[in-house]
Formats: sequence, structure tokens, C-alpha cells
Amino acid sequence: MKRLCVPVLKMGLIPWIVECLIITGLTHYFLELPWMWGLLLGSIVAAVSPAVVVPCLLRLRNKGYGVAKGIPTLIIAVSGIDDASSVAAFGIIHGVMFSSNSLAYEILLGPMSILIGLGFGVLWGLLARYVPEKEDPFVVPLRILMLLGGGLIAVLGSELVGLGGAGPLGCIAAAFLSCYAWSKLGWDVEDNPVATAFEIFWMIFEPILFGLTGTQIKINEMDGYTVGIGFGILITGILIRMIVTCIVAIGASLNMKEKIFCSISWMSKASVQAALGPVALDIVREWEGPEFGYATKVLMICVMSILMTAPIGAILITVTGSRLLNKTTAPVIMEGWRRSARPSLRDITIFTENDDYKDDEVSSVRIPSPSSATSVNISPNIQTRKPSIVITDQHSM
Repeated sequence: MKRLCVPVLKMGLIPWIVECLIITGLTHYFLELPWMWGLLLGSIVAAVSPAVVVPCLLRLRNKGYGVAKGIPTLIIAVSGIDDASSVAAFGIIHGVMFSSNSLAYEILLGPMSILIGLGFGVLWGLLARYVPEKEDPFVVPLRILMLLGGGLIAVLGSELVGLGGAGPLGCIAAAFLSCYAWSKLGWDVEDNPVATAFEIFWMIFEPILFGLTGTQIKINEMDGYTVGIGFGILITGILIRMIVTCIVAIGASLNMKEKIFCSISWMSKASVQAALGPVALDIVREWEGPEFGYATKVLMICVMSILMTAPIGAILITVTGSRLLNKTTAPVIMEGWRRSARPSLRDITIFTENDDYKDDEVSSVRIPSPSSATSVNISPNIQTRKPSIVITDQHSM
């Protein structure tokens, strides 16, 4: 991962900035959105959805595709950077648009939000390293509550003090540093029960999030012109981002097929758009003026981006992965409880099973005795863990 550090930052930030600015400019001139509203929409749409990318990439990695160059790890890491950038930028732009403070405060709001969010994330990540203790028998549920509580404090606390961009950024930073700290304490990054718990939480709340987002869009009231222009804007932004990604990937030790696959993988949009799309509409719902129309267009473009890119992106990643990536001779097989991208509640355990009990299966060995009339059965005793011997008379059987 260290050798991928520079490519991850370069391929994560530059294409995101380009797509954000493209969406901002096109929506301003074709949908008549003010610059700030267009920038707000661009910061949302430019995010990549890990909910779509990660399961597809894990399946390809388990089959050995792209493992030699670390391409699945590169794509997943860039997806995380994109999400962090979108959440932080959205919080800052949202705070500037809907705040009533002075201009000087608004100018300082962006750097303040970033510094405060990162500072909280670092402190909470360091705290999660020592609380609870490593030897605690309930270390897994306590770490889950620790990370969940830190995220709630960051998000709700930042809204309370008027620094909306600091909370989500602090939440992401705290999760990253906590995972890093726990890996130093013996938990493998790929074998993290806390991550599995939050994946299960996401399985529960994902349909709720997308369902509530979709209920705010009435298809019969959608303007055909806006829908057509919106699809054109989204397609243009995605194509330009793919071209920029291939250009930025120069020097990253990737061939052309691998660059194309990376650019395809980062077209999917879902979770960030569903979570942040309705926020502005909820604020201006009771306002008088054009703001309600602007917020409706923002939500509409976000929903359209999900409907257009999420299924197509998942299909393209699955189909093109085996054709554009090189396969290693020995595919990586996940050991232990984390074998798939869809874990179950049985994957979360507090205690480690004793290996001595793995072979405790009732079995018997039939040994014929010198006399053909009898035989000896030797079987393990599960409770006493000692073999028991039973002599059977064959004439009685």
C-alpha cells in the first residue's frame, strides 16, 4: 500500500476536482443554477460509491484479478478519498450557503471545518487505541460502540456549533485511524469484526436511505427538458473524468487496459448522493423564492445519477474486470470468517474458539480382535476428551 500512496492521492483528488467543476459549470449554463448551488451539486455527484465498487472489487480480487499490481486496493482507496472529499466539501459549501454569519467568518469556515474535523478524528482514533483494553473479553462490542459514539458526537456536535463540514470529516478520520490502530494491535485489516458490524448496519439502513430519498421525487412531475439535460450533464462529466483518470494514471505502472478499468470503476454513484441529495431540500422546503426549485433540481440530478450509474457501473466492473486485468496463477483466497462481501451476524464473535475442539467429532475405528467372535470399537469421549473402548460380541449382533 505504501507504493500506491502517491497514485492514490493523485488519482483520487484530481479527477474528483475536474468532475466537480464540470458539473458546476454545465448546471450553471444549462439548468440555470447559481454558482454556489452548482458547486454544491458538483461536490455531491463527483463522489464514488463504495457500496457498488467494493463488493465487485472483492470478488475480482478473490479470483486473482489485478492482485499483482494492487489494483483492487488502489480503486477501493480512491473511492474512500472521493467520499471524504465530497463530504468535507459539501459540509463547507452547505455551511457557507445557509449561514447568517459575517463574511470574514464564512471565509475562515472552510479551513476551520477541515482542521477541527481532522483534529477530532485524530484524537478519537488515538482514544480508540486504548479504550477498551486489548485483553477485554468484550473488546469487539465495546469498539463498535466506541466508533459509533464517536461518529454521532462528530456529526451532531458539528451541526450544533455550526461547523457542518467538520463532523463527517471527523467521522471518516476517526474510523480510518481506529482501523489503523487496531491493525497495530493484532487485527488484520481484512479481518476486522468492527468493520463487519458496520457492514451489517449498512445492509439494514441502506434500503431505508434509498427509499426515503426516492419518495421525494415524483416521476410524473419531472420536467422532460430537465431530465434530458441532466442525463447529458452526467454523461459528459463521467466521460471527461474517465479521460482525466487515464491521463493522471501515467507513471502509476499501469497499462492502458488497467487505466481504462480504473476509470470505469469510478463512475458508480449511489450512497453519497442518496445521503446528501435531500439535505438542501429539507432546509429550503418552507422558504419563499427560487431556492426550492434549485434544491429540487439538485435532488433530481442526484437520483438520476444513482439510477444511471449504479447498475451500469456494477455490471461493467464485473464484465470488464476479467478482460482488462491480469489474473495471478494463485488467486487470493480469504481465510477465516470474512470470505465474502456479505457477512452475517455469525461472523461477529467475542471469544476465540479453542482449536482443540475442532477435531471433536464422534468417530469410531473398528479393529477386529484375534477372535472372529468379537471386535473392538475405539471412539473419542467428547466430555472427558479421552478415548473409550467398547467390546462388542458379534454373535449377539
